[in-house]
Amino acid sequence: MTDGALIGPVAAPDLHVMTFNIRRRIPRYRPGSPDDWALRRPLVRRLLAAEQPTLLGVQEALADQVEIVADALGDRYRWIGTGRDPSGRGERCPIYYDATRLELTAWRQLALSATPDLHGSRSWGNVTRRILVTAEFTDLATGARLMAFNTHLDHISWRSRLHSARMILRLAQAARAADPAAAVVVTGDFNADERSAVHRNLLAGDDLRDAWDAAAERVSPQWGTYSGYRRRRVGGRRIDHILVDDGVDVLRTGINAARFGGRSPSDHEPVQAVLRHRTGPGPREGST
Repeated sequence: MTDGALIGPVAAPDLHVMTFNIRRRIPRYRPGSPDDWALRRPLVRRLLAAEQPTLLGVQEALADQVEIVADALGDRYRWIGTGRDPSGRGERCPIYYDATRLELTAWRQLALSATPDLHGSRSWGNVTRRILVTAEFTDLATGARLMAFNTHLDHISWRSRLHSARMILRLAQAARAADPAAAVVVTGDFNADERSAVHRNLLAGDDLRDAWDAAAERVSPQWGTYSGYRRRRVGGRRIDHILVDDGVDVLRTGINAARFGGRSPSDHEPVQAVLRHRTGPGPREGST
């Protein structure tokens, strides 16, 4: 039996983008805890197998969880990103992509710090290391170019979140300036809602838009994206976001608050959007 999808696979020229904090596996749980990765792992698999996004930004993934996500998506997917610690271990913010649709042409990982090229560096008051993974793609179906960013901002330091947001915006602006025809998409757990200074700074200057606000259609209520395994709440805070530049039309968006036997795959609800590159060329002859 196949689980129903909120959005599911899409055909060119559309792109299905998802951001999903899968919640890191922790060493110990109380009996019956909804946080138990052994209980959540099959639920994450079921959700991703049903949705099959073209591009997926994941947060809080440890090495074994990265592989489980890849296996759930299937053989046509690839991923990029390393651990945030100086050794390359620890939590990752990998970007997964459907390699039959997107060709990876470049990628890099930066520290969210005053020294972004120094792997594992920290600044701005965050105790936990934070990273940004960036990738450049060519859409094999349309020839359009895509610049993707995926991140997880600090959960404690507001100063770190603010500096990180400004850094991400500068990088997105630079990417668009380097390739004006490219579309820009930012995914992440920002630990800051749509009313925050962090969100305002990300959207400063109209270079980026919140896909939730820009969408022609919303296919779900506005669930709070951090549930903490509690009941779904309409009108809750959205701290997980998909942001796009003005070269992208947002056809549909939704917050996937799926439950399986009353259980949630994560303490965060994934956010999804169907995007279309507005200025890129149309589908190539023979593409589907």
